[in-house]
Amino acid sequence: MNLATMPASAHPDSADDCTTVAVARRLGLAVRSVQLMVDRGELEAWKTPGGHRRISRAAVDRWLAARKGGVARPRAERSNEVTVSPAQSSSPGLAGSAQARGSAAARPRVLLIEDSRHYQNLVGLLLKSRFPQVELHLADDGIAGLAMAGKLEPEVLLVDILLPGIDGATLITGLRTHAAFAHSRLIVITSLEGAALEPYAFALEGLPVVHKPRMAIELPLLLAAALAETAAA
Repeated sequence: MNLATMPASAHPDSADDCTTVAVARRLGLAVRSVQLMVDRGELEAWKTPGGHRRISRAAVDRWLAARKGGVARPRAERSNEVTVSPAQSSSPGLAGSAQARGSAAARPRVLLIEDSRHYQNLVGLLLKSRFPQVELHLADDGIAGLAMAGKLEPEVLLVDILLPGIDGATLITGLRTHAAFAHSRLIVITSLEGAALEPYAFALEGLPVVHKPRMAIELPLLLAAALAETAAA
């Protein structure tokens, strides 16, 4: 998204504009996540001559209202690319998904929380080729992912760090500390490396991290180990 650059005094809504830091604080997200939302066109914004993003309060209010109204739904419920399990389509809640997991015929579930269609497709192809026994479910953002994780109780969660809705690091921290997901294994997927990962170190400690450029090599090995652990448990 190309943002228009103009002096603050020339922008008609400058009095009602917010910095990315202020918006991140209000939404409970990382600043980088808000910047990506602007670049994807999810939040209306403009740039100062110095290159700083400014986001209108009205755009933030509309984004929050859309989330509360349930506009965004998990892709797994609207895409023909994903196999929807009986636990997802008919279970009323956690009890139903737990019962499905206990069935001898139940297939292991993997929930991918990732907003990039490219990497959704890549993970889908990898699992179809290497792990045909696995049911893959997709969520486009952190809010949808958290809801689906509670409903499905998947054996493995693949979580991107930079997510709209709820920042991936915040989501990972919540999942790691919630008793309902004690049986699940977490694998982090990200395009960040080196110093760019340092702000998220608090959430990633002890977790396997797959770097997206090397996903085809790294993910199958880590996923195989995670599925073996959950089967043994």
